[in-house]
Amino acid sequence: MDMTPIACVKSDFPEKFGIPRQSGLVEELTAAVVFEPDYRDPSAIRGLEGFSHLWLIWEFSKDRRAGWSPTVRPPRLGGNQRVGVFATRSPFRPNPIGLSCVRLTEARLEPGLGPVLIVAGADLMDGTPIYDIKPYLPYADCKPEAVGGFAARPKEPDLEVVCPAKLLEAVPEEKRAALLAVLAQDPRPQYQDDPDRVYGMAFAGLEIRFQVAGERLSVIKISPPPTGT
Repeated sequence: MDMTPIACVKSDFPEKFGIPRQSGLVEELTAAVVFEPDYRDPSAIRGLEGFSHLWLIWEFSKDRRAGWSPTVRPPRLGGNQRVGVFATRSPFRPNPIGLSCVRLTEARLEPGLGPVLIVAGADLMDGTPIYDIKPYLPYADCKPEAVGGFAARPKEPDLEVVCPAKLLEAVPEEKRAALLAVLAQDPRPQYQDDPDRVYGMAFAGLEIRFQVAGERLSVIKISPPPTGT
């Protein structure tokens, strides 16, 4: 079956490090779904404004690999325990397809781009291809009695984020809350716990440097990315 992307995502994450591990974990994050030229007919989203949430079907476009493994090590289990790939949402799958539930905040027409969807809570890297968009239906998609296995409850933000006000001034005001919420989720690989290590994360055109000691994450530098990146 041939599949053609109908849209792509414009987000503040040029790379996967730092992206929330599930959609909806950081509601402060917003992204834009921009349709490809062949799909910019405004009538294609007629009626969409009546829905609060959407399903996005997309591709792990930066995680394409030759072959596949029947087991993976999910971050939720510390990155050290293997479980079946179909018991996880790992990007390393036979077909690199992702599924995200996002909140629709606005559907608007932009000159030269046609309809653009602004969504909140997205867990998507900038440039991610979108293959389909479907409305979220509460009566069909919400199952309160569902059992979530080893990921039954969301991982609560467990880090105290300390960021000097002077550093935070470098971040656009409307993106500061999202950045702090992303850092509170602990973007480090789950198996790393070195208080002396300096981690780097690209966000909204900036390079964020931080360290983690115990339950405290300290931002030590916010600057434009190095020239040439």
